[in-house]
Amino acid sequence: MKAGRPLTIALVAGETSGDILGAGLIRALREQAPGARFVGVAGPLMQAQGCEAWYEMEELAVMGIVEVLGRLRRLLHIRAELTKRLSELEPDVFVGIDAPDFNITLEGNLKKRGIKTIHYVSPSVWAWRQKRVFKIGRATNLVLAFLPFEKAFYDRFNVPCRFIGHTMADAMALEPDKNAARDALGIAHNARCLALLPGSRGAEVEMLSADFLKTAQILRQRWPALELLVPLVNAKRREQFERIKAQVAPELSMRLLDGRAREAMIASDAALLASGTAALECMLAKCPMVVGYRMKPFTFWLAKRLVKTEYVSLPNLLAGRELVKELLQEECQPDNLAEALTALLDGGVKSLEIHDTFRKLHEKIRCKADEQAAAAVLELAQ
Repeated sequence: MKAGRPLTIALVAGETSGDILGAGLIRALREQAPGARFVGVAGPLMQAQGCEAWYEMEELAVMGIVEVLGRLRRLLHIRAELTKRLSELEPDVFVGIDAPDFNITLEGNLKKRGIKTIHYVSPSVWAWRQKRVFKIGRATNLVLAFLPFEKAFYDRFNVPCRFIGHTMADAMALEPDKNAARDALGIAHNARCLALLPGSRGAEVEMLSADFLKTAQILRQRWPALELLVPLVNAKRREQFERIKAQVAPELSMRLLDGRAREAMIASDAALLASGTAALECMLAKCPMVVGYRMKPFTFWLAKRLVKTEYVSLPNLLAGRELVKELLQEECQPDNLAEALTALLDGGVKSLEIHDTFRKLHEKIRCKADEQAAAAVLELAQ
């Protein structure tokens, strides 16, 4: 820390999830270093915690190759300006929060100028494009990882990494209140209930919704009173899902929810979902699940050659075995999905075993991540 000035931390967050992490980190740092100054690229939550925004987070929040190409000049300009301004400021630590395509190069630029850098949230280097680990090692003094197998991967390559647990595991109760969630959603305590989560991206909803709806139709034949909950992330995805439903299963009654995915998972006896963070959230909600996923054939062919892990869902990666049924590509068919879900909706021993394992995995990654991240930043700032 430089004499005569407060502890100065620079941060760059590129999307909403990064803004949430950044706000939690700033809050935890303020408790341990009350006079600290925070600057960088920040969303509304980080700004509410007192971070000076040199640029608005929305400037970086672009998805897809076409969109990135359209904004490339602006993004490169922002990165060059940040490199210049931060080199002049010489913060005690720079924290790049996720957004690896933008942040890792920026971290490398700053580290060369003698600024200590942290990359917060590991990219999926353990799954694909593993050689990125060497670039990350050159660019950062420390990686903060959510999951224990991520740290194990970095250790293999001697890249400094600290496992801090997952913020979502801190936010969710070890024993969620199922009846309270049902009350909030207007579902009877004794009802049998299934959540359908066809993904947050347009391509996922397009590829999965029809199969998920047909699966629900099969299950309704067995359980005519089966409650169906479908949380959708935004109005666009809801409209897309409603269009597909009108074509595939117009008569099928279900409750479409705006957001509220976590409540739906806690309330449900089982869930059918696309892979991704939703599978981790579902595990933390203690809701048994089946993962169904489809891609365009060429994308899947490519992914099979690039991805180095045995499983795609985070619960299975954490457990090191097939705890959750994964039905991918050709196997992602309504009959297969319905069969796998029937075993879960029947309840019994299998569901109890899954619940117990989910709880153990939850405890493993529930480590007060905000506080751990703050402690790592302060140690590096010394």
